[in-house]
Amino acid sequence: MTTEPLTDPTTDPAHPAESRETTEGRVYTVTGGDWDEFLDEAGDSERVVINLGPQHPSTHGVLRLVLELEGETVTQARSVIGYLHTGIEKNTEYRTWTQGVTFVTRMDYLAPLYNETAYCLGVEKLLGVEAPTRAQTFRIMLMELNRISSHLVFMATGAMELGSTTGMTFGFRDREEVLHLLEFLTGLRMNHAFVRPGGVAQDLPENYREKVLEFIKVMDKRLPDYAKLFSGQPIWKQRLKNVGYLPLDGCLQLGVTGPILRSAGIAWDLRKIEPYCGYENFDFEVPTSTDGDCFARFLLRLDEIHESLKIIRQCLDAFESGPVMVDDPKIAWPAKLSIGPDGMGNSLEHVRKIMGQSMESLIHHFKLVTEGFDVPPGQVYSPVESPRGELGYHLVSDGGTRPMRVHVREPSFVNLQAFPAMAEGGLVADVIAAVASIDPVMGGVDR
Repeated sequence: MTTEPLTDPTTDPAHPAESRETTEGRVYTVTGGDWDEFLDEAGDSERVVINLGPQHPSTHGVLRLVLELEGETVTQARSVIGYLHTGIEKNTEYRTWTQGVTFVTRMDYLAPLYNETAYCLGVEKLLGVEAPTRAQTFRIMLMELNRISSHLVFMATGAMELGSTTGMTFGFRDREEVLHLLEFLTGLRMNHAFVRPGGVAQDLPENYREKVLEFIKVMDKRLPDYAKLFSGQPIWKQRLKNVGYLPLDGCLQLGVTGPILRSAGIAWDLRKIEPYCGYENFDFEVPTSTDGDCFARFLLRLDEIHESLKIIRQCLDAFESGPVMVDDPKIAWPAKLSIGPDGMGNSLEHVRKIMGQSMESLIHHFKLVTEGFDVPPGQVYSPVESPRGELGYHLVSDGGTRPMRVHVREPSFVNLQAFPAMAEGGLVADVIAAVASIDPVMGGVDR
């Protein structure tokens, strides 16, 4: 690794670094200080320092855990992040406001529709517009489907890491049902870029109601299997009960949100506390527990899937007729299209019109796609309740066609701070259960 050090290596004897002269100037070679410090602290004691990860099984992606052990007991734990750094926040500053959606959807790649919606809600606040009611309801339905798929991955990967291949098979099997439905509704399984500033990319497809009801029927039939497989299973309970304990005061001090906070006793859910997209019109419960351990987080997410299905049912009855994009040609993107017979691209009639009959339409379409629209100067914070907790977007505009700054309050990143508090004092085997119960997505942590 080559970088400019924060301190002068020639005057800092505690952290000496080799250097060499290059055409770009002096370059220093810095070794992994965290590992060296850990070893020094352990000294000549009975304790041993080990590396866990970065690998996907056990650490939910490229998360590195440095553990100090005394026998099988973890005496000190440290999480090391940054192996997946994508610079998504910075990249959005070099794209139009609409193009930013294709970047943010790749942060938490298990909850892409939440990133898209939170980002677009922020852009809409800056623009002073509100998406049509039909688009808002569509967003809610998509997000709740996404919550189900995300929680199913939590079940599947958590089960796999604790040795239950049946649980893994169940989780990924049912997640496929969600992804098939999302593909039918948006055109893509993941990283949809479907939610756009001002609404959504296109209206609901034909037969959407039958497809969604069919999905709900399948899930209603399969969900009880998770309770039968896990809830009373002695090995599963022993691996999760009283493991990864984090009480309410610890959650509040560390800024933890989502299922971890609710498992400690507070029914904090932004869908109820600060409703958005019309959530105030839906009837659903916020599951809670006071146990604050891994088992409580598992049961809570299972309950949340049932509540999401309840919301999806209500969405089907709440859809109003009308547009799914604001009626402003300077914002609505894509510009008015006429979908081709294959469901993709433009119809030949539409192309013929804008290319041959309406030069104004062609110019407008070209400028909207290449330059984008201006957003009034200002800054805004728009939070949503993602499957992992409070996902908030702080957007700053200087009045141009691109964001001046995008910063994300990513729940996986914040919740990961709680890992040492959960793991220290427990066994090495319990570290895996604790990380699984946090359910971090490293794409969000290392954005």
